[in-house]
Amino acid sequence: MSSFAGKTLMITGGTGSFGNTVLKHFVDTDFEEVRIFSRDEKKQDDMRHRLQERSPELASKVRFFIGDVRNAQSVRDAMHGVDYIFHAAALKQVPSCEFFPMEAVRTNVIGTDNVLHAAIDEGVDRVVCLSTDKAAYPINAMGKSKAMMESIIYANARNGAGRTTICCTRYGNVMCSRGSVIPLFIDRIRRGEPLTVTDPNMTRFLMNLDEAVDLVQFAFENANPGDLFIQKAPASTIGDLAEAVQEVFGRVGVKVIGTRHGEKLYETLMTCEERLRAEDMGDYYRVACDSRDLNYESFFVEGDVKTQADEAYTSHNTERLDVAGTVAKIKTAEYVRLALEGREREAVQ
Repeated sequence: MSSFAGKTLMITGGTGSFGNTVLKHFVDTDFEEVRIFSRDEKKQDDMRHRLQERSPELASKVRFFIGDVRNAQSVRDAMHGVDYIFHAAALKQVPSCEFFPMEAVRTNVIGTDNVLHAAIDEGVDRVVCLSTDKAAYPINAMGKSKAMMESIIYANARNGAGRTTICCTRYGNVMCSRGSVIPLFIDRIRRGEPLTVTDPNMTRFLMNLDEAVDLVQFAFENANPGDLFIQKAPASTIGDLAEAVQEVFGRVGVKVIGTRHGEKLYETLMTCEERLRAEDMGDYYRVACDSRDLNYESFFVEGDVKTQADEAYTSHNTERLDVAGTVAKIKTAEYVRLALEGREREAVQ
């Protein structure tokens, strides 16, 4: 019997790319119930119909809750009897958050606080929150809101979450998730238009949705309160990514348009300060929570003090994929596989 037997899992933002992939992974396990919590009734209806078509025998164990993490009462109403939470609800588009930063605060910061307090009050056993590489050394509103979200996670984990274990995952670009660049590239190729690239030398981590779920599951199984988990991931330049997509779908050329509001040249998954206390767990890093309280007089060190590692873990210094490696990597994404068959409309983003 697994730890899922007879348990209830709740996924906030459950109609998004991550939520759909989680459901694919866990709906046929021995979870008694999976709850999808989101604010978009159309996406919930589409998700329900897909589930009924593909797995009618499992549809009855999935329940849909309309609500918004910004509304604490709607979160509490959906959380009675929940054992585990994967918190994926977020605003994540860099340009839109840059123009509407308070909307990012309301969802990513206040919304996370609402979820965690409701989970603690309801005695939820375990909460895994999803963060982003943009939270490390943030320069844009989305990253800053996610960095504040992480601070809220660690504060709640430190300051007495009762029986609730709260942890965090941080990962880079998830290929073919909603708003990501590969579907845009494929669409432009289909229309015979050149690919628009902001900066060919920009680097980004690459992982697929299944790997994102694997990271969350690893955190779920291994977390201590306040832990941050990071998956080791390869990266490519945006120029090589554009070249790889053209190798797979056809050549249309590239047009360089310059960086958008808030974009970084490279992404950081683990800061120098975090790397100093990171534990290498093979495919993942665990960064333990700083569990000290405000009574600093009770802590002391002797000898040399080191406050940061020599370098952060970034998309510039991780494994760099060449064009051939990038081709192989993007072909692991379900959206790309379906697009090669002309069925990309069936993919959920």
